Amino acid sequence: QVQLAESGGGLVQPGGSLRLSCVASGNIYSIYVMGWYRQGPGQQRELVATLGTNTGTNYADSVKGRFTISGDLVKNTVYLQMNSLRAEDTAVYYCHAGLYQSPRAIPYEYWGQGTQVTVSA
Repeated sequence: QVQLAESGGGLVQPGGSLRLSCVASGNIYSIYVMGWYRQGPGQQRELVATLGTNTGTNYADSVKGRFTISGDLVKNTVYLQMNSLRAEDTAVYYCHAGLYQSPRAIPYEYWGQGTQVTVSA
């Protein structure tokens, strides 16, 4: 019923930049949060950044000052601008949405399939 489509991943050199995009579609009543998580090799999935309708933005300490989350939750979109990328940023990045699903406005969480970001010289 609801799908998240991610794009923008790829290969970039250390110090470079990438911009990730995510669009949610389907039976959405409203979205209260969208964000990005990542999972590196041999690691657990971790929060990168979130954007909430009432809570604003939230960032992991490891990306503060380098990454910026933005978007329009009314339009079901979120972006992640990643600057000054490091090798340790290499991971699969997953879009996440917390939303009220139509038609009964029940809260639910959805995940995208992930987009690979590789930072390497």
